[in-house]
Amino acid sequence: MEEIVILFTIAYVLFSLCFIAPPREFVSAGLTVQNILSSYLGSEDIDFVAYHLKRTTATVLLHSFLPLGYYICLGLVSPNLHLFEPTRAGVAANVSFLLCQIITLSCAICARYWSWNNWSNHPFAQLLLKHGSPWRAVASNVNIEFRRISKFSSIIGGTSLYITDSWIIKCSAYKVDIAHQPDVHLSIIHAEDHAISHESSVSVQFLNITVASVTPGVKPFVIRLNSTDYGDLREKLQAPIRNARNVDPEPCIACMQVQANIKLQMLCGSAGEGECVPCYCRPMWCIDCMGKWYASRQDQQQPDQWLASTSPCPTCRAKFCMLDVCLIMR
Repeated sequence: MEEIVILFTIAYVLFSLCFIAPPREFVSAGLTVQNILSSYLGSEDIDFVAYHLKRTTATVLLHSFLPLGYYICLGLVSPNLHLFEPTRAGVAANVSFLLCQIITLSCAICARYWSWNNWSNHPFAQLLLKHGSPWRAVASNVNIEFRRISKFSSIIGGTSLYITDSWIIKCSAYKVDIAHQPDVHLSIIHAEDHAISHESSVSVQFLNITVASVTPGVKPFVIRLNSTDYGDLREKLQAPIRNARNVDPEPCIACMQVQANIKLQMLCGSAGEGECVPCYCRPMWCIDCMGKWYASRQDQQQPDQWLASTSPCPTCRAKFCMLDVCLIMR
């Protein structure tokens, strides 16, 4: 009997973890809140705000049933535990059953409160209210911009990141963070290097970027991004991204053989003079790969003009010249 309980517990815990943070296999099988409640949630593209108001609420409610579901299923799998007979189950079982009920009931009350007054009590609606009143006018603007195909999007695990013309939006399981682009400061605070990615089976680097808004009441939040998407992100942002904590250089993203040792820093003149513009990218290229990149962007028929020419940064596309290429000394 103990073996059955242990095996069932392990299986239920694994299922719960996959349901909370679904891997690709669960997504493909449709075992996600978004797919199970697709008819209720509606279309994200048509009404982004309403979709996530419902999605976050439904996610909290469904996940709250997992502890109670474990108790009920365990009682069915192991009837000898007498979990459905309070007088025979024991104090520990009764307390566990009570806690499961409290969790589910608390989340149900929370979900009902959020949906009152046409969702005005929801934390996402309250956050939109900090960006303008009424919050539905802000929501309408967000919906309109989200429908545009020009938005930047990135999905890592169960978290989605969207950058529209005016908004930075991070959607996680229970929460939506949003900030108005003109009011934010962005800083790279950490870089994560992984020898292998579970999605592509190759090495990958993730950048953690803090989004801090000057809007009163809007708390800073962190977005996580694959370094290969950094250039596309920069093109969509209105504000520069600064390296807040001097994150150590990672391996060159081109050859992955040596450490990045090149930093593009505008030294040829003041901003606004000539073609060169400041580059705010962290060091991600080695000198050999940067040299090959620079050469590939030049007129191959006029090699005598290369030293006086410019090239776009391979990451953010900011124009630079040979004078702006700085070697990092260790």
